[in-house]
Amino acid sequence: MAKRFTSGRVPPSEMEPIFDTSARWQCWLEVEAALALSQSELDLIPSEAGAAIARGCRLDRLDVARIEAETERTSHPLMPLIVELSRTVEAPHGRWVHWGATTQNITQTGDTLLLRHACLLIRKQLLSILAALAELTDRSADMIMAGRTHGQHAVPITFGYKSAAWIDEYLRHLERLDQLAPRLFVALLGGAAGTSASLGELAPQLQRLVADRLGLAAMAVPSRSIGDHQAELVTVLGLVAATSGKIAREIYQLMKTEYQEAEEPIPAGTVGSSTMPHKRNPQLCQDIIGITAEVRALAPLALESATGEHEADHASSVLFDTQRRACELTAESLSRVEVVVAGLRLDRARMRRNLDLSGGMILSEAIMLRLGRTLGRQTAHEVVYDAAHTAITTGVPFAGALAADPRVASRLDTRAIESLLVPDAHLGFAPVIAREQVDRARAAVVRCAGGPQALRTDRAGAEWEAGATVDHSAG
Repeated sequence: MAKRFTSGRVPPSEMEPIFDTSARWQCWLEVEAALALSQSELDLIPSEAGAAIARGCRLDRLDVARIEAETERTSHPLMPLIVELSRTVEAPHGRWVHWGATTQNITQTGDTLLLRHACLLIRKQLLSILAALAELTDRSADMIMAGRTHGQHAVPITFGYKSAAWIDEYLRHLERLDQLAPRLFVALLGGAAGTSASLGELAPQLQRLVADRLGLAAMAVPSRSIGDHQAELVTVLGLVAATSGKIAREIYQLMKTEYQEAEEPIPAGTVGSSTMPHKRNPQLCQDIIGITAEVRALAPLALESATGEHEADHASSVLFDTQRRACELTAESLSRVEVVVAGLRLDRARMRRNLDLSGGMILSEAIMLRLGRTLGRQTAHEVVYDAAHTAITTGVPFAGALAADPRVASRLDTRAIESLLVPDAHLGFAPVIAREQVDRARAAVVRCAGGPQALRTDRAGAEWEAGATVDHSAG
């Protein structure tokens, strides 16, 4: 993945090592070990063979250079690993390696172990962001600013209300990841076409045993053409990217010179331009906007890859590559989101000055509702519209235009008009909602500190809940 300049503000991604080739091969070996041990437990292969194969399923015991050379020569992702494992285990046990399985059984199931590690990392990042957002929202729950719809002043809000929406979205993404776990973390073991013909009469038991050893669930239909659960992960990450991109774009907007209401952390010495020394660019937010666009663009590819034909085709490899890329990019973007929200600088005074730019017209709704009690809502809307139009086109203060209208003057005196034009009086539940989301975010962080807490009744959910990594090298 191309590196982006971040002035050392963003720590190195923990995602890349997860998908390293050696890590991937080791996960494939874990599946081979689980298969051999389970087959020996069911007397499908000699018990000594199962133990010997499991002992040999460690990459540091294999000739990696030979595997790499044979992979290049044969153009097959797994066969060189199987041959080398068989050679290492030696006769008579080596001949039982990979018994009854097909390549995708091993690669897809092993890749699922990698994806579980990746999802746990993303989940950890989401919790860190929620903790940072809770702090940000708490300190800005009462920080009044202009609420904007369609780019124009709407009604007053608080910044904490704005960031409360971000908390709400990320909490749902966290929930989506937990709900996805039992569907995604499954073992595929059905042989060449998923019928388990090569695995014998004990195939259903064998599948359950292998899945249990790996901390996964067994696929109900072990068809190699099924990919909806894998595509689902990419679509969920696409939703995470949508929220992250939205936050970055919002802060990017608020950093503009004309706004200057918020600013991402910019350490001393950061250079924004080679020709304009004054520039303080939203570098991290720009990164997030670009990275998350890439993640969202992967969702259609994942969905297309889930439409494989017959019982298997090339779609499985495309799906994994799409999942891997989505996980790597998601981790890259979330690492930046955390830095931004944890160090976001807010300018309360500038927010207030910007709110006052419309000369009180941002409170037009409050005036309309008060007048509507006696004039009726639609007439009141017309009255306030006329006053706003006069203020905009003539330069007369909005309060003055209201006071000059006899339909208003007969019902509201100058003091009443001024009291209705105080932004603090028309915030609704913005501060309350902000603090409610602070509590929800902090509760989620505490609740999930030890791992996903969603209730599970299956093995895949239990392993996901524990965040466990299982050693399958021994029986």
